Amino acid sequence: MITASTQRNALGQEIGFALPNWTPPLWPARTTMQGRFCRLDPLDPDRHAPDLYSALSRDSTGALWTYLPYGPFPTLDSYRQWLRENATGEDPLFFAILDDISGRAVGLAGYLRITPASGSIEVGHLQFSPELQRTPLATEAMYLMMKRAFEMGYRRYEWKCDALNAKSRAAAERLGFLFEGIFRQATVIKGRNRDTAWYAIIGSEWRTLEMAFQRWLAPGNFEAAGGQLTRLSELRSR
Repeated sequence: MITASTQRNALGQEIGFALPNWTPPLWPARTTMQGRFCRLDPLDPDRHAPDLYSALSRDSTGALWTYLPYGPFPTLDSYRQWLRENATGEDPLFFAILDDISGRAVGLAGYLRITPASGSIEVGHLQFSPELQRTPLATEAMYLMMKRAFEMGYRRYEWKCDALNAKSRAAAERLGFLFEGIFRQATVIKGRNRDTAWYAIIGSEWRTLEMAFQRWLAPGNFEAAGGQLTRLSELRSR
């Protein structure tokens, strides 16, 4: 069945739609992304590790590390060493999330599985401290990374998580990612099985989603005390 996303070749076989003007995007730049609530700086383990470790350690239960393949870290030195060894390359490409008021690093995120040839890129390695979780800073940080990827010409923006990580799956859906399925027994982390849930946003969905983010992040959408007036999900549905 021919649809808007397919066509037929000379043999009558159904094939994907043509991309006559497709040009692979460049590798994402290791440069700052500035928002209204937050700033994303290229990760510098020596500069950012103390603030990050302090902020992440406020989760005394260690719950934020449950679904990550590493952590928790017993000391600042062990965390800084992990960052030096694993978070300073080009893929993953890590950014520290800084509170624009205090200037402190309160979270970490990265681009990974960067594949310019197919226009695909993933966001992951999310380390959100308790003070970053469920705040405008967190939403804006995800918006800024998404915006950079699509403006560079990437056509697929992925989010993957442990299929049992209900909070991550809810966050992906709130941000506008569409669920694509479960990869069963995808990997092993910390000695246990992980089924992986796949989510993605594609280029044709970005413009509408961007407008929803801009309206949600606008000053007029927040009360004096900081509470939101309209939910992001409501703005997306409009």
